Amino acid sequence: MREYKIVVLGSGGVGKSALTVQFVQGIFVEKYDPTIEDSYRKQVEVDGQQCMLEILDTAGTEQFTAMRDLYMKNGQGFVLVYSITAQSTFNDLQDLREQILRVKDTDDVPMVLVGNKCDLEDERVVGKDQGVNLARQFNCAFMETSAKAKINVNDVSSRFLTGQPQCAQLLLPYLLSHGYY
Repeated sequence: MREYKIVVLGSGGVGKSALTVQFVQGIFVEKYDPTIEDSYRKQVEVDGQQCMLEILDTAGTEQFTAMRDLYMKNGQGFVLVYSITAQSTFNDLQDLREQILRVKDTDDVPMVLVGNKCDLEDERVVGKDQGVNLARQFNCAFMETSAKAKINVNDVSSRFLTGQPQCAQLLLPYLLSHGYY
């Protein structure tokens, strides 16, 4: 069975852990508990093939940024998460992406841009069009999610692993073409 390492990155409080736990275990974690590092595994089926996803849920706080280079070096695909209710979390993504590209030493890195907390429409400060435009700039897929309301949570991994035309960089073909098995 093929294994793929996916790294979830973003500022503190955007819902990285909530999204990851909702995807892997199907539950919503209400209480915010800042993460240092958590690793999860989930078996998924893609085009009739079983794959094991190893998902690394990373720290969003500044005190743990030194660990990011290691996550980025070992990651094969990246989920960049921001909160639609906090402009600063969206603004942080450009630097995160540049750090990934620097560490990986290539522009060819599979990513999905995720605007989380879309259930909080009344508190929205980052427009959906901003997410779409940034994803176009990054040449990656984009979606809005809600870990709490279970909106698009399971679709995040499928953007990597299936041939959806809106996803410019697909994890599975990328990994196969780069010798990952």
